[in-house]
Amino acid sequence: MGQKLNGKKVAFLATDGVEQVELTEPWKAVENEGGQPELVSLEEGEIQGFEHLDKADTFEVHHAVSDVSADDYDGLVLPGGVANPDALRTDEDAVSFVRAFFEAGKPVAAICHAPWTMVEADVVRGRKLTSWPSLQTDIRNAGGEWVDEEVVVDAGLVTSRKPDDLPAFCDKAVEEICEGRHEEQAQQTAGAAS
Repeated sequence: MGQKLNGKKVAFLATDGVEQVELTEPWKAVENEGGQPELVSLEEGEIQGFEHLDKADTFEVHHAVSDVSADDYDGLVLPGGVANPDALRTDEDAVSFVRAFFEAGKPVAAICHAPWTMVEADVVRGRKLTSWPSLQTDIRNAGGEWVDEEVVVDAGLVTSRKPDDLPAFCDKAVEEICEGRHEEQAQQTAGAAS
């Protein structure tokens, strides 16, 4: 076990329909480096994980998104699954929470369908990223540059396409969270809003 993330708190924003392995593998990576992951969701209680379209395990929620702030965390991980980000992007508190990490220049790691929530938060403009292929039109329409690569890092933003990319995704997520605040991310977000 390493200590790259010792003392760092990382929010995992997810709800029912989260792709389980995209939650559990980055979670383990954060824990293995001494970080403290916390599950943030739309409400307290439990969320239902999925293995593709089949129900898997449930996970205890630490905090409702309306009760926390990006100021409480050193980084954000957005797992995928189709239903999960689709629900998150319709919740004002979840969208604001995601946007706040970008405005603060804090590292964000998103995999698979998770960039949907980032599109809603209007934080992909001028950014290079990847995702599940079906999101490429949404990302381009929101001003992002979509590429088909295993893992893409752009000024504190880490993105990957699918569960097969998890080893590279987890490594880069840990690396970016370890580096801390990315001034360029905050500047890009501020510039995209004006």
